[in-house]
Amino acid sequence: MVPLSWLPAINACLNAASALLLAAGFAAIRRRQVTRHHRLMLAAVATSGVFLVSYLYYHAHAGMTRFAGVGWIRPIYFAILGTHTVLAVVILPLVGVTLYRALRGQFPVHRRIARVTLPLWFYVSVTGVVVYLLLYHLYPSR
Repeated sequence: MVPLSWLPAINACLNAASALLLAAGFAAIRRRQVTRHHRLMLAAVATSGVFLVSYLYYHAHAGMTRFAGVGWIRPIYFAILGTHTVLAVVILPLVGVTLYRALRGQFPVHRRIARVTLPLWFYVSVTGVVVYLLLYHLYPSR
């Protein structure tokens, strides 16, 4: 069993992996590599799904972690955290609908919604890593 204290770092790695998979999936579809795009996007969904389970497990058992930064960094941290949190809630159904449309072969609709889903999902993945770094490495609680 993985120690509970390792989960924030594992979750940050899962977020980073999701961001990389999303970028690679976008690059693949721009090159018209449809099968590669399909595989990369399914891997991004799976990685994000594992992240979500791990994140919920961690916070159910460890509770909240307070941000220890003071001064100018506090409003920056909370602005990043606030947008990250709101978009993380929004992205879940967007990813579901985008994936559903692709799997059903409804590609014109899939493309339209993916143009919204992809940048928001990428932002959530990247800011998840930023929040982790700020919370656990740059301004850790004592």
